[in-house]
Amino acid sequence: MLIELPVSSKNRVEFIDVTPQVQRTLEKHKVTQGICHIYVPHTTAGITINENADPSVCYDIYSQLNTLIPFDGRYRHTEGNAAAHIKASIIGSSATVIIEGGKILLGTWQGIFFCEFDGPRHRKLYLKIVPDEK
Repeated sequence: MLIELPVSSKNRVEFIDVTPQVQRTLEKHKVTQGICHIYVPHTTAGITINENADPSVCYDIYSQLNTLIPFDGRYRHTEGNAAAHIKASIIGSSATVIIEGGKILLGTWQGIFFCEFDGPRHRKLYLKIVPDEK
């Protein structure tokens, strides 16, 4: 099954924990086992799995990305968001998680983050849920 989820950012660069939204979607559709592919259909946003217990981890990630790939760099892309395209390419546009016992199988400190690099915007992500066949 394919499900579209809305995501809205408030800042130019923002990591949004979408773990609860993904989990609620699995519960709503009564998926107990399988896999969930998470895909971001935007060229200036991405998805990653990382620590969600300490917000400073996300800050450190996007702070270092901003240091390595500054928004005011000398780019040929003239729309003013070349850095966002590069950051999204580095982070990636998809992630896959395992569903077991009706729950996303993540490590103790892990969460799923929508990574905005050209906000604020109203975005979407797609979940392709593939339940185990019984």
